[in-house]
Amino acid sequence: MEGLGINLPLLIAFVVNFTILFIVLFIFLYKPVLKMLDERQAKIKAGMDQAEQIKQQSIANEEIIKNQLDSAHKEAQQIIAQAAQIGERLKNEAKDAAHIEANSLIDKARVEIQHQLDKDLVQLREQFADIAIMAAQKVITETLNKEKHRQLLDDVLKEAKTFKKG
Repeated sequence: MEGLGINLPLLIAFVVNFTILFIVLFIFLYKPVLKMLDERQAKIKAGMDQAEQIKQQSIANEEIIKNQLDSAHKEAQQIIAQAAQIGERLKNEAKDAAHIEANSLIDKARVEIQHQLDKDLVQLREQFADIAIMAAQKVITETLNKEKHRQLLDDVLKEAKTFKKG
């Protein structure tokens, strides 16, 4: 082999050195690097699993939120409908109360008007009675002929007008 330029003892030394170096590197470098790469791969896989889990949780949360929003929307619609019903009821109650109060005021006004009318009628009767008494006094005190009768009625009417004004 020397003709080829290969020195066998040197080749064997190189092979032995290479093998020793390979074994040393395998033990002290390859295994720790593989272990580190495996750990890193495990962390990446765990991170990917966690990301997938978070994604699934996010989708589930979105669904829950959507359902809650739908529920809240329905509840809000019910509350609005109830508020409209309550408002309508209150409006009707206020309208009825106002109608009752208006009728009460009208009845009270009618009673007052009737009272005033009765009072005025009593006063008118008193005045008429006074006029009749005055006329009767005049008739009794004077004997009447046609001319005096006419004169007496005119005087009584004039006195009644002044009596009425006073």
